[in-house]
Amino acid sequence: MAPSIDSRAAGKLPVHDLPTPEPESPRHLRPRKPYRFSTLCATVENPDMKDQYGSSSVPIYQTATFKGVAGEYDYSRSGNPTRSHLQHHIAKISSAAHAFTVSSGMAACDSILRLLKPGDEVIAGDDLYGGTNRLLTYIRTHVGVVVHHVDTTKPELLHEFLHPGKTAMVLLETPTNPLLKIVDIATISKDVKERVPDAIVVVDNTMMSPYLQRPLEHGADIVYDSATKYLSGHHDLMAGAITCNRDDIAQKLAHIVNSVGNALTPIDSFLLLRGIKTLALRMDRQQQSSQLVAEYLHDLGFVVHYPGLPDHPGAGVHQRIADGNGAVLSFETGNKELSEKIVGSTRLWGISVSFGCVNSLISMPCVMSHASIDPATRAARGLPEDLIRLCVGIEDSHDLLDDLERALIDAGAIALDPSQNKYVRVPDDSALTLAVQKLRLEGRSQPSEWFVSAPGKVILFGEHAVVHGVTAVAASVDLRCYGLATPRNDGKISVHLHDIGNLYHEWDVDSLPWDAVTPIGVGQVHPDELDQKLLNALTQRALGGIDDEQKAAKVSAMVFLYLYMILSRDEDRPTLNFSTRSTLPVSAGLGSSASYSACIATATLLVHKRITLPKLPAPASVDHIHISHQGRRAIPPATAEEINRWAFVAEKILHGNPSGVDNSVAVFGGALAYTRAGFGKKSGMESIQGFKSLKFLLTNSKVPRDTKKLVAGVGEKKANEPDLVNGILESIQSISDEARRALADPELSRDSLLTALSALMDENHRHLVTLGVSHAALETIRERTKNPYSLTTKLTGAGGGGCAVTLVPDDFKDEQLQDLIDGLIREGFQPYLTSVGGSGLGILSPYAEHRNRRSRPEHAPEGFGQVTPPDTPLPRESSSEEGNDGDLDPLRAPFVSADLAELPEWATGLGRWLYV
Repeated sequence: MAPSIDSRAAGKLPVHDLPTPEPESPRHLRPRKPYRFSTLCATVENPDMKDQYGSSSVPIYQTATFKGVAGEYDYSRSGNPTRSHLQHHIAKISSAAHAFTVSSGMAACDSILRLLKPGDEVIAGDDLYGGTNRLLTYIRTHVGVVVHHVDTTKPELLHEFLHPGKTAMVLLETPTNPLLKIVDIATISKDVKERVPDAIVVVDNTMMSPYLQRPLEHGADIVYDSATKYLSGHHDLMAGAITCNRDDIAQKLAHIVNSVGNALTPIDSFLLLRGIKTLALRMDRQQQSSQLVAEYLHDLGFVVHYPGLPDHPGAGVHQRIADGNGAVLSFETGNKELSEKIVGSTRLWGISVSFGCVNSLISMPCVMSHASIDPATRAARGLPEDLIRLCVGIEDSHDLLDDLERALIDAGAIALDPSQNKYVRVPDDSALTLAVQKLRLEGRSQPSEWFVSAPGKVILFGEHAVVHGVTAVAASVDLRCYGLATPRNDGKISVHLHDIGNLYHEWDVDSLPWDAVTPIGVGQVHPDELDQKLLNALTQRALGGIDDEQKAAKVSAMVFLYLYMILSRDEDRPTLNFSTRSTLPVSAGLGSSASYSACIATATLLVHKRITLPKLPAPASVDHIHISHQGRRAIPPATAEEINRWAFVAEKILHGNPSGVDNSVAVFGGALAYTRAGFGKKSGMESIQGFKSLKFLLTNSKVPRDTKKLVAGVGEKKANEPDLVNGILESIQSISDEARRALADPELSRDSLLTALSALMDENHRHLVTLGVSHAALETIRERTKNPYSLTTKLTGAGGGGCAVTLVPDDFKDEQLQDLIDGLIREGFQPYLTSVGGSGLGILSPYAEHRNRRSRPEHAPEGFGQVTPPDTPLPRESSSEEGNDGDLDPLRAPFVSADLAELPEWATGLGRWLYV
């Protein structure tokens, strides 16, 4: 039999060689030479499966079942002749004894990971495809598998994680996507077999395909490909391929694929067979063009990631284990905005998240294929936000280069130099400035002050019902909570809750119950359940010094400690003070706890360097920066999502079973429809586009309420009277659906919109009364606004007191509004006139170039420094040189001393804010 080996891979012998037919011509006396790879690709026939009609193309056996007893095939989930031909063919070109084809590359990865059991440990690379990262996170969270992410480009780093009896799998990817880092499969496989013989080495070979790399020849146990990519080559099907040599592994995989039922369909098997026939031809053309593109960009001075370049750090290893350099490369521009312009300016290069097609593709991984990996993890793994990935197709290389050059010119990345008569790279001054800023920020021993804010919320429709799966319609209000994280240098952390009993408390970091915490690593998500062990330890050992009568302050301090500890790493426990102030009334049903949760989550993630901010070009003049809350929205969506996840964790501590809508509004702002997961319908958030600004009067009843008790009460009523409550929930769902349609309808007149919303609010409130969550004070407010003003009012939030919301028509006279406000105040209520739908979470830019130089309010006393609660000495604050640049003042003193009415204007005037 002829060895299945490419002649270019001189000296390599295949591990296995499946039968390939000899040409149907008279035999020659001299021995036949081994077939080359392109011949193997084109030669599909299996000598053991001859077609009865002599078809030159494998037929499609498009059948689910087969007749007869004890035949080779009985059911296509378990086996199908078209798929058998395909699997034999893939095994042949992969130097494999066994091959399995499934519905996608991720289905292949999932089938392999099902070999694991709870307690097993997996070592995986730290630069993996986003889908692989998600699946590993899932099995860590739900299956109990321990996952170690390691820089696999350095084989020695794996040694400390190889635990005999525990390490079950090592998962590799080379070249990595999208940084094209090289992993030495042979060395790692050898090390694993020596130290942990029972461990399985798995390689994702999608970037190379069997044509360029056959990891089984280098000691790997299992190899899988997303056959959607190069094996198919045309992006007209989805498939995954798994190959191995060990019979025991093959038996387990066959059982898994048959049991799960993810085997590839006959029609897709046929299409994949057809695609593989041209694999060698396509990749030869794609590699040739890729080399030209890489050299072109490299010569212009861009940082280019491609193993075909001589200065690639892994070029030597790659040449040893692979037969070519592939058709994917990436490059850095130094400026995310510039990269976006380049990608948007191409015409021949299609913008897409995938690769491996005959058509050339371009993308920005951090906002496309790898956006599911949180920004902090991307930053920790060295994945540049400005990175552009190019996946080269089979078009003429001259056309590809011409289109790319035009995009670079249009974006301003290159320009014609008359003296050289050629295009050269344009110096990116703003990128250089940002690089200097980044070095300056990262070089500090202490983090700078982080100033954050988050809006309150009003639930317009669906409160309480949202806990039971009904869609809630909510919007942000222009009342905000502000949080300031200031560094300390005395080994302590502290919290100052100005609006919750003016609580100030501090802790020695080393005295905290670290033995009770299970840290959440970078790239990991918090489990669905809170860490009860840590909560108990905090209650018993860290919060004992806070009076039980200060219940709200105590649980707010617990949120601070919980997030601080669970996000900390042993080698990095920053010391800080966190102070909060709020223009939101606390416990009034306007989302003050969610706003606080968003602020504490943001500040903690920033302090622990778990999220990163975008690189903004410095403004031309820093003396006139007064960006309002309606200014530039620059916090990336992935960062906002990470903050929102942790804000939800904080809300769980505060409220036990929150719906998730409050924290979502606090982070994302605007208006949105939110449906909670787990009720058999599409869950998640949907922004209400075209939301029209509405004027509301928010009235604080000043009646405290217990949110947990109110939510539990509705749950109990649902259990006792299911027909009644379920009917109410269905009615509220209809109200929310109608409100969404009205708010987003551009054709609806303003008067019609206000009339519709008024009627829906009134109906929604009546249902909430039936659920038992209103209060006499709220009904009094409703009556005062209805007679004689004819305004519609409903409760918002949990009810039982708290706040009422009144829709104010555009033509409502100012004198009438003032009369209403005065009357409510006389009855002991606190009204706030506001609008809804503004910006979400905000972070004051840390860059000195984006900040006004002075931050003290006019009324601050001369020499005013620290602000100390009565009889509570505070530690010395960091000097302005330590926490800020140039002559920027520390923010804590003016933040604490500013009048509450002045706080929003003071905060806005500090400089540029970044918003979601």
